[in-house]
Amino acid sequence: MRKEVEVICQNNNLRKKLKPGHNLHEVAKEFGIKLGQPILGAMVNNEIKELDYEVYTPKSILFIDITHPEGMRMYQRSLFFLLQKAVGEIVPGGRISIEHSVSKGFYCEIKGIDTALELPLVFSIGDKMREIVEQNLPIWRDKVLTLDAVKLFNDIGQTERASLFKTRSTLYTSVYHLNGLADYFFGCLVPSTGYLKVFDLVKYYRGMLLMVPKRRKPDEVEDIVLQNKMFDIFQEYKEWVEIIGVSNVAAINKQISEGRTSELIKISEALHERKVIQIADQIISRKKEVRIVLISGPSSSGKTTFAKRLAIQLKVAGLNSYNISLDNYFVDREKTPLDEHGEYDFEALGALDIDFFNQNLVKLLKGDEVELPKFSFETGKRFFDGSRLKIESNGIIIIEGIHALNPDLTPLIELEKKFQIYISALTSLSIDGTNRIPTTDNRLIRRIIRDFRYRGYSACDTISRWDSVRRGEDLNIFPYQEKADVMFNSALLYEFGVLKTYAEQIIRDVPMNVPEYAEARRLGKFLSFFARISDQEIPPTSILREFLGGSTFSYK
Repeated sequence: MRKEVEVICQNNNLRKKLKPGHNLHEVAKEFGIKLGQPILGAMVNNEIKELDYEVYTPKSILFIDITHPEGMRMYQRSLFFLLQKAVGEIVPGGRISIEHSVSKGFYCEIKGIDTALELPLVFSIGDKMREIVEQNLPIWRDKVLTLDAVKLFNDIGQTERASLFKTRSTLYTSVYHLNGLADYFFGCLVPSTGYLKVFDLVKYYRGMLLMVPKRRKPDEVEDIVLQNKMFDIFQEYKEWVEIIGVSNVAAINKQISEGRTSELIKISEALHERKVIQIADQIISRKKEVRIVLISGPSSSGKTTFAKRLAIQLKVAGLNSYNISLDNYFVDREKTPLDEHGEYDFEALGALDIDFFNQNLVKLLKGDEVELPKFSFETGKRFFDGSRLKIESNGIIIIEGIHALNPDLTPLIELEKKFQIYISALTSLSIDGTNRIPTTDNRLIRRIIRDFRYRGYSACDTISRWDSVRRGEDLNIFPYQEKADVMFNSALLYEFGVLKTYAEQIIRDVPMNVPEYAEARRLGKFLSFFARISDQEIPPTSILREFLGGSTFSYK
């Protein structure tokens, strides 16, 4: 065994020789690390580790708190465990189900009980959570044979989780324990319940909303932002996947193993087509007043393909429409505004040439012909290729882009002349009851593939920009989503199995010596849960083709 190992602490740029076997909690003391918030874990050689991780070889370590993305994930997962423990004590036989993220919190329901989830019961569960926090109970991880984990979860009635583990190729699986409760989590947890002081639990629709701390002001709980339309679209999709019996990864993998992949693809695509037709019908019912259809949504939602499919359905009904992408109105790269870190802020409204866009829009609505710009993401420059547009007096312009619902984009157009659509990949699939699939992961994986194939960016490039993209969405997209006339869910039940094949190699190319490695590794682990699906039967008009290639639509 080594007599000493060199440890580099990135928090204070110090190096020390330590005896092997120090855990991260002890290493933090050796280096005198004090963060703005309690230390939750550390990035060790750019991999997230819990504080009981022991150091035996040279390491580069960055200690993190809740303000770090991985720290916030640790805190949220641990809150889910805390909530499950409280539910088990207040509602015997009940099991928490983390459904989706909405209204700045996590919507949860309790499965396995007949009792209605009324306000007094929510209060009781919240009080029990706070009691457990005060007890500061340890949360500890045990690594067991995956076959033993399958038996454990079968024995305690978690059959869907046991089924999922049967399909995993890993020899060992981590099981977490909290005062007699065993559970599995996709990622690390905090050391004990005493770390989880900031949260709230409120009654919300048929369930409850678990409110978490603000990442940049972690002593405060997030403010509830009413998102009734968003909640409705999540619930509609959730009920639909439950009806066809594929609400979690194990069920999807089972269908694939049974040779029903083709049916899964066809059903998913048929649902999309049905929804596009319904939206087209709503626009047609207002054709005397609507002149512009505005389509907004966060990055990699499939806005462009949706706009093209909508145009086809409007044409079928005899209504001519004309597609304009806001991506073609980006200013030249050197004119792009900078964010607080001095990086290009492509998500800001100022990244678009608003004046030029409005000049074109006004001319088009007057019946004039305009030459449309194009934008090259490779060169960062606007160019013109001779494309021109003139619309008929009763024609509709379809405009898509992340800022489409921002009233500052189209200030000269009366509200009654606009039909506004919000689109995002709002998957209601879950790994299991306490391991939800964030919609942001869905979009990030799509974007990694698209950026690599069509924009010349590596996975490292895309991941490094993602936090800035998310901040831009919080500022420029999400505040306007509830103003939409209708929402469209672009998630496809089968897509993770297809994305896996495309994304894995791109993600594997992220080197270990960069901070983005941790996120690449997390995404790779996430994709490992899914059985592979060939893209052979995906139709050429599918939204997924926008990212994979093989579309019959032109995106130039």
